[in-house]
Amino acid sequence: MSSADRNLRAVNPPANWKPDSWRSRTALQMPTYPDAAALESALAELRQLPPLVTSWEIFALKQQLAEAQEGKRFLLQGGDCAESFSDCEAGTITNRLKVLLQMSLVLVHGLRQPVVRVGRFAGQYAKPRSADTETRGDTTLPSYRGDVVNRPEFTAEARVPDPRLMIKAHARSAMTMNFVRALVDGGFADLHHPEYWNLSWMKLSSRSSEYQRMVESIGDAVRFMETLSGSEVHNLNRIDFYTSHEALLLHYEESLTREVPRQWGWFNLSTHFPWIGMRTAATDGAHVEYLRGVRNPIAIKVGPSVQPDQLLRLIDVLNPDDEPGRLTFIHRMGAKQIAEKLPPLLEAVRRDGRRVLWVCDPMHGNTESTSNGYKTRRFDNILGEVEQSFDLHAAAGTRLGGVHLELTGEDVTECTGGARELTDADLERCYRSTVDPRLNYEQSLEIALAIVRKQGRAATTPAAR
Repeated sequence: MSSADRNLRAVNPPANWKPDSWRSRTALQMPTYPDAAALESALAELRQLPPLVTSWEIFALKQQLAEAQEGKRFLLQGGDCAESFSDCEAGTITNRLKVLLQMSLVLVHGLRQPVVRVGRFAGQYAKPRSADTETRGDTTLPSYRGDVVNRPEFTAEARVPDPRLMIKAHARSAMTMNFVRALVDGGFADLHHPEYWNLSWMKLSSRSSEYQRMVESIGDAVRFMETLSGSEVHNLNRIDFYTSHEALLLHYEESLTREVPRQWGWFNLSTHFPWIGMRTAATDGAHVEYLRGVRNPIAIKVGPSVQPDQLLRLIDVLNPDDEPGRLTFIHRMGAKQIAEKLPPLLEAVRRDGRRVLWVCDPMHGNTESTSNGYKTRRFDNILGEVEQSFDLHAAAGTRLGGVHLELTGEDVTECTGGARELTDADLERCYRSTVDPRLNYEQSLEIALAIVRKQGRAATTPAAR
């Protein structure tokens, strides 16, 4: 029996829980379907469709996250703010996977430890909204809540929640995951193929020579290992890759929550790693009730309004047995607030002695609107929040174990700054996101390389050891 299995078997099944027990609680951020019969018909069909992930993949991820909690791995979680059905095409999926793999290779080489690779896709079709309705001129319509709920066009017909979109979301997720698995199994992450590395952007950066040396050293390390072994290092082209999405649309999540042979309990088989945001993280709310019963590793987004006692209550509800790898807190404070808001939370959890994985989301706390009407994020603020996070964890005697990024492999212009020093005027050139701005390919790699530079220095501090 593996150490992961021993840890999992030691946990007590949750009391008084079923996949639909969330229905007795207050459910925020949920659409209102006008046709109850159509909703039940779609859910009945979903319940008969094959799962998208397996229980053994979930167990493997949970063990890797447990090792990240102990400082033996680093989590890289990234992908689109909100997927669209039109993104389910080969080029978009390939580019999205490529940037995550290349970031992970930089981190593996620079941090000298394995990286847990988790894509924020193959199911990230639902989005929370700050208001239930949207008004343009004299017209008010329901808000767009993601392609799994309704459509983005500002028409009355498009904005009606359609339960059949859940069936389409399942199909698009399955196709995306099938293609990702094929790419990974086919050696898409192989370090022996430098043509996968598009690093022409580096000449635009003030640290281009440093970046170039790091990339070259990866190739040197591969050749050195192969010289010593006298053969090609084949395990450099096969990696583990997992998926995640926000467990927001509970009708969908419930329908893909299944029991499996030879295991106790219930698994969310729509994704390996579901998370919820603080808007839906009330301990007596529907989303927390749902998450407490599934055996997946789970995550909670933690914003600047969260108080220490809230986190401790969430731990009590979601991980009462202190199971390794079970619970991740993803803090998203904003570069201007993190120094004030994060330390009390770190201290409360550290003092309580509970096991969590701390991850930094430097995106959501740094969103702003420009004078020309675009939502954007400044690269310097994103990087600044990541760097502050490392420092604040070191000072608190805790460990930052990963990053959670909204990014794309496309050459978009949605976040300003970075190597090309994009300005507000550049936003209109290639702004494609329907919800939130994302890091583009080169900005994403810049973040990975900056983490290596920062953590390379932090590794010499007592807290990091």
